[in-house]
Amino acid sequence: MNPEILKLARVLDVDPARLDYLADVDQGEVRLLREQMTTTLFDANLVVLERMALASKLLPAAVTAKIAEKVFGPLLCARIAGLVDVSRGVDVAKRLSPKFLASVAAELDPRRATSIITRIPVTTVVAVAEELTRREDWITLGRFVGHLPDETVRRCIGLLDDAGLLRTAYVLDDRSRIDHVLALLGETRLPSLVRTAAADESLWEPALDVLAHLNETRRATVRPLLDELPEELRARAEAALA
Repeated sequence: MNPEILKLARVLDVDPARLDYLADVDQGEVRLLREQMTTTLFDANLVVLERMALASKLLPAAVTAKIAEKVFGPLLCARIAGLVDVSRGVDVAKRLSPKFLASVAAELDPRRATSIITRIPVTTVVAVAEELTRREDWITLGRFVGHLPDETVRRCIGLLDDAGLLRTAYVLDDRSRIDHVLALLGETRLPSLVRTAAADESLWEPALDVLAHLNETRRATVRPLLDELPEELRARAEAALA
């Protein structure tokens, strides 16, 4: 299914099948709709959220973290994250459990909290990535790739098996980063992805999308593998590489 439809369904909390009627709409237009919907949701009750963010400064960070997990919950924390002072947000985030942070990440618009995300300790980010991987939440993983330093990205996506990496790459917000992300993992990973996709038809679409976004150097490493692919996939892979 169109990756933008999958991400829009996540924002709206509906079954992606309900959005099948958008299949023929340009992906860029669906992405624009998703971003507009996200902005609308996050700006709802903005004045109240700003007051809550301001009030959180009056409490010790450890107390705020406890209230966040036990009272506010992931959705409200995600709404407030982009409104708090950066140093304060990082201090609180370091005190939250990886499981709770993973739930917050699933609700968060990373564009609004990049300054906090990039300052959270790498070990914490990796622990959150491990939890998201356990949940098979490829959409959330894909949304954060464009907001993290390369070394953090390398460690996080290095946790993924081939199937998980393909599904995460398929839903990256910034499609132009697919080639760069694969480059962080070394030369042997791409052939492994192709062979894994060849054995699982559910991975064909993500794999073809990855191939279409490779630079010419990496495309050259894939072409010798085409003869190993099933006939239908080989024809589509040749078209993607072309």
